[in-house]
Amino acid sequence: MRFRPLQLLMLALALACGLLATAPSRAQDGGADIGALVRAMGEASLRELQAIVSDLAATGDPSVTPSLEALAAGNLYVNDETGAVVIMQRNRMYDPVSEEEIAPVGDTDLSRIRVNNSLRRDIGTALGGLTLMSPNTATRMSAARSMLAARSPDNLPLLEEAIAEETDDAVRRMMNAARAVTILGMPDASLEEKRAAIPVVAQSAGREAATILNAALSTAPEELRPSIEASIAGIERDRAVWGAAQNVWFGISLGSVLLLAAIGLAITFGVMGVINMAHGEMVMLGAYTTFVVQEVIRQSAPGLFDYSLAIALPLAFLVTALVGICIERGVIRLLYGRPLETLLATWGISLILQQAVRSIFGPTNKMVSNPSWMSGAFELGGLTITWSRLWIVVFAIVVFVALLLVLKRTALGLQMRAVTQNRRMASAMGIRTPFVDAMTFGLGSGIAGLAGVALSQIDNVSPNLGQGYIIDSFMVVVFGGVGNLWGTLVGAMTLGIANKFLEPYAGAVLAKILILVLIILFIQRRPRGLFALKGRAVEQ
Repeated sequence: MRFRPLQLLMLALALACGLLATAPSRAQDGGADIGALVRAMGEASLRELQAIVSDLAATGDPSVTPSLEALAAGNLYVNDETGAVVIMQRNRMYDPVSEEEIAPVGDTDLSRIRVNNSLRRDIGTALGGLTLMSPNTATRMSAARSMLAARSPDNLPLLEEAIAEETDDAVRRMMNAARAVTILGMPDASLEEKRAAIPVVAQSAGREAATILNAALSTAPEELRPSIEASIAGIERDRAVWGAAQNVWFGISLGSVLLLAAIGLAITFGVMGVINMAHGEMVMLGAYTTFVVQEVIRQSAPGLFDYSLAIALPLAFLVTALVGICIERGVIRLLYGRPLETLLATWGISLILQQAVRSIFGPTNKMVSNPSWMSGAFELGGLTITWSRLWIVVFAIVVFVALLLVLKRTALGLQMRAVTQNRRMASAMGIRTPFVDAMTFGLGSGIAGLAGVALSQIDNVSPNLGQGYIIDSFMVVVFGGVGNLWGTLVGAMTLGIANKFLEPYAGAVLAKILILVLIILFIQRRPRGLFALKGRAVEQ
């Protein structure tokens, strides 16, 4: 029988209408099945609940997620009169499928549906499977991690399907790790499958890889033991390398803190020859300036909190620079050429500043919070890097470069270098050395205030904050070379890294003592430090 084109078109439309007509009924049937399964939870035993959870997960419908999550959290209840199952949260009832709020009718008598730890694990596995195909990358990653923790053979087909469709490399790596771990724990898996899974676990399971392989080694057949042992040895070697890299990072982080604390002292000591024992208190004043700025912002403009450090930086510099200039003009200028009296005077000033801060702010630690962009951490290979430390390293580099530009490109920098090399000749050439001394002391104190802003993000803000860094700062300056910025940079990084490598073996206190002994021995050979300044006055 031959059909005309018009007849063919009419037949196609009829078929299409028939399909559209049956689609809602199928959806309704699926919804009815889910609703029936959820309702059956009300009267089910724990064993029956496990079967219902599996059936709900097998539907692959995301609408079952609320009921499973509520069941795991203990928020799923059954109405004793009607048998209806509801979600109860914060004294409100919700439909477990549609999540619509349900108004209570009279005195509703509800009973919680009981669960145990075994059922919670099954629910976690089911939820992981439901979210493994989510369009959200973070959700898929979380589901893959759940599969890695569950290690259930029932998840294997779903994992293989998800791996075939996954487009994100990190998520696919985690899925492969979950699949390999699952195969490694399956007693009926072949030796070839387990042998192929071992390197995948070692490369993709992250920090848990060694634990998983050690557990597998205890029950592995003799044929697999060499492969597992070789993978564990490789993981240990990688850990040793990443551990050394982590220590280097910790050393750079500590070195950047020492650089910020010592760089102001380096130019003050280099130009003026003054041993300023109050330098640590300038750091402390910078930290308290940050505290005051954050308190004002919390009370007046909370929306500006993420900008609190940007506001605190110039204020801390100005406050500490003015305090430094006052100290130089009021005390230190009267004691030039008398180093012992200068040391005692600045030590007394440090005690006065500490007591003043205790009287104003109290003796207890003050809370200085991290802005959102300085909170948290991230991983780079096997390194764990906190954002606060990373930004402090960047800030230390910026301060160092800015100070270099001031010394090399400005008139004040030229005068400071002239006074450092030969004070008498600089004075004879018309340079006002008292003015240079005041500005130098103010600049060094201002930089110490900037260091206080940075330290407030990683250390306790208290009146004793500066005391923990003054000795280390002098060690950095003496080791690197008095008055030499490049020597201060190299000295800070060297001492920071050496300290972090010694701490695991000697402890924090003994490591510092060893560093001090090494510096003393070094100074015996090179009294002027790594990078000694050159000039007629300096060489005398």
